[in-house]
Amino acid sequence: MKKITNTSAIVLAVVFLGCSEPLTTREKGAVVGTVGGAGLGAIIGSATGNAGAGAGIGAAVGLLGGALIGDQMQARQQQDADVQRQIQAQQAEIDRQQRELDRLKAQQAR
Repeated sequence: MKKITNTSAIVLAVVFLGCSEPLTTREKGAVVGTVGGAGLGAIIGSATGNAGAGAGIGAAVGLLGGALIGDQMQARQQQDADVQRQIQAQQAEIDRQQRELDRLKAQQAR
């Protein structure tokens, strides 16, 4: 149990010290997956008599799963941002064309 506590403390210290910039969605997913996987692995491992190995395996699987899910979420956020930029560019063009039409109508009415 002491080995798990020491490992957890080291992991938490590395996570907090390494976070000088905001985490990306992929990194957040990896952290959540690692912590969740380690916890679940420790619970399952303790039932079978080897909590340390269970925590290690769970952390590795959680890291991979969390990173993959976070990567997909990050890609979706990027797609949404790209679509939003396109919408804004199209709206700016519509506004420009509307101003041009108004100018031409005013010129024609003279």
